[in-house]
Parts: sequence; structure tokens; C-alpha cells
Amino acid sequence: MGIIAEYNPFHLGHAYQLNEIRKRCPDAGIIAVISGSFTQRGEPALLDKWERAELAVKGGCDLVLELPFAFACRSAQDFARGGVQLLAGLGIVDTLAFGAETGRLELLVKAAGSIDTPSFQQQLHAKIKEGLAYAAALEVLLGQEGTGDFIREPNNILALEYLRALKDYHTLSPLLIQRRGAAYHSEDLQVPLPSASALRRALYEGRLERATAESSAPPATAQKLMEIVKEELPNMAKLYPALQLALLRQSDGELKNICGMDEGLENRLREAATAHCYEEFIKKAVSRRYPATRLQRLAIHLLLSLARETAAAFDKTGPLYARLLAAGPRGKELLKEIKQQSSLPLIAKTSQFLNSTTRKKNLQELSPLQQMLSFDTWATELRELTLPRPRQVNDFNRSPLFID
Repeated sequence: MGIIAEYNPFHLGHAYQLNEIRKRCPDAGIIAVISGSFTQRGEPALLDKWERAELAVKGGCDLVLELPFAFACRSAQDFARGGVQLLAGLGIVDTLAFGAETGRLELLVKAAGSIDTPSFQQQLHAKIKEGLAYAAALEVLLGQEGTGDFIREPNNILALEYLRALKDYHTLSPLLIQRRGAAYHSEDLQVPLPSASALRRALYEGRLERATAESSAPPATAQKLMEIVKEELPNMAKLYPALQLALLRQSDGELKNICGMDEGLENRLREAATAHCYEEFIKKAVSRRYPATRLQRLAIHLLLSLARETAAAFDKTGPLYARLLAAGPRGKELLKEIKQQSSLPLIAKTSQFLNSTTRKKNLQELSPLQQMLSFDTWATELRELTLPRPRQVNDFNRSPLFID
């Protein structure tokens, strides 16, 4: 059983999903593929990837692997496709479990099928050219077909993208678990199963109380959240001067070559970079066509110099390895099966495939696997720079966690 997630942080809604999977498939081992140092929304993860993986195992997952940065900090379509490709490559996963606000799988399957028709794609590209963001264009077109009301919710959008990706991997079947509790973006902590957004906001505002944490998350997560000091949380404001410098220093050609930098967007970002802080920068650059999440991802791509051609090459190959973050007792058994069945190499120690000296070479001198892995390692160190007091944590000095 596979799950694609972020666990930012792992909370009772995630525990509910795992419990539902256990009820329906009691003998299944659960493998979670999670984003690493930066999330799909282009934000530094609240906790580092090893901490989040540990909490996921303590919360009920058997094995946690990292979704490479090349797919994790991308659009919903790229995120979903990368996760599905990684799970399929393991050779032992036959089901993808995912959540959605709707419990009607047939409705999602119908909508996903509509999106991939030539006529829909033509209309979709036309709407985007008119200035609509991808999700907004989907909502309009699916609404015309009578299936668009549910598309406003982020988990429904991801569910559609999972189903679209599954069409190419017939060895994986979908298992829909309807979400319970607060909406994805809800910031209300006074409801059953509050969202990860609500927990993060409360932490950043310094108002998360122990009783609330304990009623919102499993014990291990609640304890971890209460140990976090507000002043030590990751903050993109730390990277804003570097982002301003990159926009000032790089030529038009260099900026246009960054993954996601389309149609004069570099000029819009340069104008917005006069803002006094990162948050204001994003607000100035946002438009109907360019939502904040896309701009946040683009900022990370620019700081890490993720080129359009490099991302396209990664998209052609899909994930080239399975990176181990954490495993429980059942997970150790799953690792043995993966080693026998997987078409992907299993990475436990980064240095077996890439070391800090090799990483200093020009990207073109590295193998495709080393290139992809380099971005994971750079993303880890970039996230450290968002911390008020970086801890010198990196992929070369951290090992997977084995939890009894």
C-alpha cells in the first residue's frame, strides 16, 4: 500500500487515514512517499524530513521514502506523477491510497478522464493563455461538464492528478479515503481533526497550547510541536536578500531558463523584488494567472538554479532512486522485498551515490541520478538557511531512522 504525502506536520487527520487503510487492508504494509525539505507549495517544511519521517512511522506508517525535490516542489501534476512513478518502481506496491474531500471515486475518475481528452486539453491551454491559473481553468471547464464544484479543494485536485498518473501504471489501483475534519486551508483549531495549516499558523503565531496540540496530533507529534520555539521556525524571509540578488544579478536569458519562469514572469518578479520583505514580494507578484504557490516554488527553483531543461529531463525519467528516511519493524521487512523487486536503487547512505566532493562538479558531469540527488541535498541545506540558527544538518551526515 502506497501513500504520497507531506506530513507537515503529521496530525490526527493523517492518523485517521492510516487507520482506515488498516481497517480495509489489515495485512498491507504501508509505504509513505513524502516531500523532503520543501513542500509542494514552495515552503520550507516545518520539521526536517527525518523528523517528519520519524513521526510518520510512530503514527502508523511502516516505511517512509523521500520524493525527490525535482518532483516534490513542483505543480500538483508533477508532484502526483513523481510519487506514483516512485511507488510503481518499488515493485511491491499494488494500491495507492489518497484522501479527498469527496468520497465519490467515480466522480473523480470521470473528471480525470475528461481532463486527458484532446478537446479538454485544447480548451485548458486556451483558458491558461487567457490568464487563468491551472486550477482555476480546470474548475471552469469541469464546471461546464457538471463536475467542477468539487475542484476548489486542494486534495480533490491532487486526487485528480493521482488518478491521471495511475492511468500509465495499471499495476496500481486507487483507494479513496474521504477526508474527515477541517478543510485543507482551515485555520480553526477548535474543530475535530484540525488541518496542518492550522497547526503551522498557531506555531508561527506563538499560540499553540499543549492541550490543543494533544487534541490535534498523535502523542509523538504533539510532544515535538511543544518543543518547537517560535523563534526557531523556518522562515523564507532569511532567503529574501539572496533571492533579490539573484533577480538583480542574473541576465534575462539566465532567468528565462529557470524552471517555471514563463512569458515575461522574470520582469514581474524583478519589479516585485523592490518589496521590503519576502511576504510582500509574493503579494506584489501574485496575479490571477500566477498564484502564490507557483511563485513560491519558482523562488526556490531560482535559488537552487533548477533549469527548465534539467527539470524536463527529470520528468522524462521519473524518480531514479528510492531514498530511505525511516522504517519501523514491518518496514524493515518491506525493505528486503524492495531490494529484490525494485527497478530503482535503494539509497540509505547518500555517499554511496554522491559525496560532497563529487557534488562540486558541473551538473553536466554528473550522472542523471547524481544530478537528481544533488538537488535533494542542496534543498536540505537551503532549508537550513531558513532557520535562525542553522544546525549544520545535511544529507551527508544523516542516516535513516530505524524505529522499534
